[in-house]
Amino acid sequence: MLRPIRRALLSVSDKTGLIDFARELVTKYGVELIATGGTRKAIADAGLPVKDISELTKFPEILDGRVKTLHPAIYAGLLAKRDKPEHMSTLTEHSLPEIDLVVCNLYPFEQTVAKPGVTEAEAIENIDIGGPCMVRAAAKNFASVAIVTSPLQFKMVLSDLETNKGCTTRQLRAALASNAFSRIARYDIAIADYFASANGVDPNQLPHTLLTSFEAQQGLRYGENPHQEAAFYVEPNINRPCVSTAEQLHGKELSYNNILDLDSALNLAREFAGPACVVVKHNNPCGAAVSAKLVDAFNAAWDGDPLSAFGGIIAFNRPVDADTASALMDPKAKRFVECVIAPDYEPHALDALKKWKENVRLLRTGELTGGPQGLDYRRVDGGLLVQTRDTGADNPDSWKCVTKRQPTEAEWHALHFAWFVCKHVKSNAIVLAKDTRVVGVGAGQMSRVVSVEIAVKKAGENSKGSVLASDAFFPFPDNVHAAAAAGVTAIIQPGGSVKDKDSIEACDQHGIAMLFTGVRHFRH
Repeated sequence: MLRPIRRALLSVSDKTGLIDFARELVTKYGVELIATGGTRKAIADAGLPVKDISELTKFPEILDGRVKTLHPAIYAGLLAKRDKPEHMSTLTEHSLPEIDLVVCNLYPFEQTVAKPGVTEAEAIENIDIGGPCMVRAAAKNFASVAIVTSPLQFKMVLSDLETNKGCTTRQLRAALASNAFSRIARYDIAIADYFASANGVDPNQLPHTLLTSFEAQQGLRYGENPHQEAAFYVEPNINRPCVSTAEQLHGKELSYNNILDLDSALNLAREFAGPACVVVKHNNPCGAAVSAKLVDAFNAAWDGDPLSAFGGIIAFNRPVDADTASALMDPKAKRFVECVIAPDYEPHALDALKKWKENVRLLRTGELTGGPQGLDYRRVDGGLLVQTRDTGADNPDSWKCVTKRQPTEAEWHALHFAWFVCKHVKSNAIVLAKDTRVVGVGAGQMSRVVSVEIAVKKAGENSKGSVLASDAFFPFPDNVHAAAAAGVTAIIQPGGSVKDKDSIEACDQHGIAMLFTGVRHFRH
């Protein structure tokens, strides 16, 4: 059903596009404008006729503007059903005008609390009361009233008015109402999150009722497969360095699988204090290394499994320098990579990489500080699995050697490195490493010993003298025997199997040192 716009109430914090929109309403459709405070002043200063809201309510704004729209004269004009004679008679009896359009985008609470050092007083003063009430009232009566909550909606409203000679369609009003209720929900979640944080509630604590709010950042060409639709949604006002806030500097648009792999690669790269490089393929690291120089870390990571690295994702935990970029672009290597993500790029390195491949995606995160934060979600049919993130559980000082032979200092450093790589490999996970570089990975197998066999096959001759990390305990000693046959000299695993004794005896039999961490790192 078409509804004419004769009178509009405007009360906005974000005045982007406001004057042009108001001018169209007045000059093209003769709409009467009513506005509050700063909104009224902005419209009047532009030379447009506008009434102050107090002319409608016959009551001034009070309490420093805290009370201005909470008045029956406003809500009667918003909520009256135009097709109900009793409602219309009430408006006539009390000389209350109908309001056909509301433009309200709320106080900028989210932006305010995102500022460093914001005080509680500042935050509370930016909690809008009248705005959400007015938005909800207009949205509830969408059969007659149009509610605009974002400057991005001005264009579609004007287009609807143009097409329908000053009227809006029910379809548009319903869509605007849906967006309005969604906006109010996100606003309330932001306020609830602020109060939780301000009162010391741990963001990693599992809540009784889970409130989530994510905003669409970009549409994606498709999901994991071409027949699936997809988009990338991010937490509002997130400002920590991660895939969600990374700036794309070059290359074609990201895909669903790119984003998954970038997140995995970056989260592993940031585990290490020294210059590190990680190569990820199909959400598993196929190469990883730490070295004194970033270029050496890159070369060692790529050499971990050059075959799998083809078409992979590369993550660095240091700015990419000219030497590293040159090694990546080496024409003899004929490398193909989908994406590179790093804290930054030296100017010459960035220029060279942009010229190297037209489609390679280059992303910049800014300096990496800390690790992933907040709760970890995974959707299942009809529900949501929620857990705290797999961070902070490891304490190398508590690792225990359970074999007769202690690991050498070199083996200990290699075991430490392999353990943190293994944490990021799909279960059942096995990682072989030498020094601080991966030489073989076995991932995602139903049998742990098969993961050992795959890692050994990937490593080839490099398995001799390597160390092995397992994300969970060995159920049987066959894993140890397979590792020993490949030349593994030391093992790190959580321990906790009923057959731990058998695995320890097998290690002693082969002269292998083994550490128990007491921590499991399944990744399904």
